Amino acid sequence: MEDKPKLADEMQKMEREPLLPVEKKLIAYSIGLGVVLLALLVIISRLFFPVVH
Repeated sequence: MEDKPKLADEMQKMEREPLLPVEKKLIAYSIGLGVVLLALLVIISRLFFPVVH
């Protein structure tokens, strides 16, 4: 019976590759866009659907 290589073992053998500058920009833009859209959603929901006590 042949042993299959384990994912963890293969991951340890791989060299660590740093992120490219364009990848860092994409990550930053994605996080920024998510935060802005979330804030916009909160503002719109409070304007159109106020909480009544």
